[in-house]
Amino acid sequence: MPYGISMSDRKRHWEDIYRDKASTDVSWYQKAPMLSLDLIRATGIAHDEPIIDVGGGASLLVDYLCKEGFNHLSVLDISGKALASTRERLGEPSRHVDWHESDITTFVAPQAYSLWHDRAVFHFLTDGADRKKYVEVLKRSLKPGGHLIIASFAVGGPEKCSGLHIVQYDVEKISRELGEGFQLQEVRDEIHMTPADKGQKFIYFRFTRQSH
Repeated sequence: MPYGISMSDRKRHWEDIYRDKASTDVSWYQKAPMLSLDLIRATGIAHDEPIIDVGGGASLLVDYLCKEGFNHLSVLDISGKALASTRERLGEPSRHVDWHESDITTFVAPQAYSLWHDRAVFHFLTDGADRKKYVEVLKRSLKPGGHLIIASFAVGGPEKCSGLHIVQYDVEKISRELGEGFQLQEVRDEIHMTPADKGQKFIYFRFTRQSH
């Protein structure tokens, strides 16, 4: 598997990252995840529908969603350290969020979600078998008619992140990976400015899952 790493190595890698760096110092840190919020609002999802943020361990997205009144939230991350830091940051509202420490390729969802958000997890899956497992988990976990928001490095963006190789995506490539059953609704480009003030080309895709 080109550049692929095992599940245990993935776990160790991300735990080390969050042990050695503050969440505000990692390259993917966003003070305000405005594009994700815009795309979530664009779905028209009700505040009491179940939402999962995949790879959202240290992200502030859950903070903003709580403030906007969304009350059926789940956050998944492979790093327990990242999840613990976010729970501590959130304080009291964290009691009303479901927290899942898991590798996404083996995640067993306790419920079906109306919205699946992933900013920069999928692009780390350089092994085709891992991508297939991700899509299988996604299809088991997302309700028919549900919404998928997935963001990755765009073509022409970085080729590595946090010392790991990634896969860049465009519309054709992400659609091929997802396979049948997803209807593209919107594509948005973003230049993400890292804490080191470097621009990174991201691309965001919003899909709906077709009923049949």
